[in-house]
Amino acid sequence: MRIFTSDYIFPVVSDPIRDGYVMTDDEGYVLKMGAARELNPPALSVAEYFPGAIVPGFVNAHCHIELSHLRGAFKKGSGMSGFINQINALRESVDRNGRINALEAEMRSLYRQGVSAMADISNCDESFECKSHSPMYTRTFIEVFGTDPAETESIIEGARELAREAEEMDLDAAPTPHSCYTMCPELLQAASAAGLKSGFLSYHSQESGQEEELIRYGTGELAENYKGRGLPTPPVTGGSALKYFIDNLRKVLRSPIKGHVLLVHNVVIDEESIDYAKEWLRSPYFAVCPLSNIFIHNQLPPLDLMREKGLKITIGTDSLSSNDSLCIVDEMKCIQDNFPSIPFAEILKWATANGAEFLAKEDLLGSFEAGKKPGIVNIEGFDVQGMKLSEKSSSVRIL
Repeated sequence: MRIFTSDYIFPVVSDPIRDGYVMTDDEGYVLKMGAARELNPPALSVAEYFPGAIVPGFVNAHCHIELSHLRGAFKKGSGMSGFINQINALRESVDRNGRINALEAEMRSLYRQGVSAMADISNCDESFECKSHSPMYTRTFIEVFGTDPAETESIIEGARELAREAEEMDLDAAPTPHSCYTMCPELLQAASAAGLKSGFLSYHSQESGQEEELIRYGTGELAENYKGRGLPTPPVTGGSALKYFIDNLRKVLRSPIKGHVLLVHNVVIDEESIDYAKEWLRSPYFAVCPLSNIFIHNQLPPLDLMREKGLKITIGTDSLSSNDSLCIVDEMKCIQDNFPSIPFAEILKWATANGAEFLAKEDLLGSFEAGKKPGIVNIEGFDVQGMKLSEKSSSVRIL
């Protein structure tokens, strides 16, 4: 048995506990929590005090751990078109061993910082071995691309083969579509149907104004980028990119569409798109990766609107091709600094319980409740008086 005390305990599913404790068994399962003054003297004598705040382990709802070798390699503020050019040029700028070494180091760092689970995007098998040995739970989304309808079947079979390879290592994995602008409609539909057989989908959605302009009008920098490379662009619909995605789902799946669908980025999401998603998706979740969005576009999602519409928001870090670090606390700071009216406890829920729910791991992760094993994280440098993160805040796993 271990007892952890702090200036604040954040159970997530209930109010924060001032001068609180959380008690676990030897395997890390939560037994109970409460105010430290309720502990008897023998228990209090063995309690371990950590200043600041104690929170459950985080859930990184969107990451590309395979791209960890690209730290510091990309120019910021390039927009989506410029970012695509950089990823095409630099993705294999490091050899396989170097790429694997980089992702293994980041996996270890994520766990030490307190990440207990991660929804990760993979385009190959380089992360599988590391994930199979990690104490962190991962669900791997095998991402597919392709603009030629004739290649749809072979691309899907390749993704299924990668998923089978992951499953042989006891990893949860399935195909998933990338985005509206990297796929012909046929592949978008096939990848979505294949992925949702697992019950989960992760999809880059409305990440930039360039994406919206491409789908609505067939114009803009992204459209010119694709035309310049001799690649076809998606059909012009006059509607939003999210509506385009959902309409493609509706062509191959019964509505309302079942399964946990994670829409990632949402930088230019609007009320019409939100309403459409809520109408046709049974369990939509919305991931934000604020530091990545600033890195590429210098723009953030409309979080006030997303909160007003009651969306299930989660937090991801994206990759080191579009971020300076993979740190959930830094993402939370970014949200807090740019949206100061959002309480820390709510942002924390996005980074814990909502992500666990998306992964269908809420019975084990995401909050302090008896019988759960979420991991225990100390946020050092927490502003106890202001009930918020400070500039010096960082996280470290203590169990």
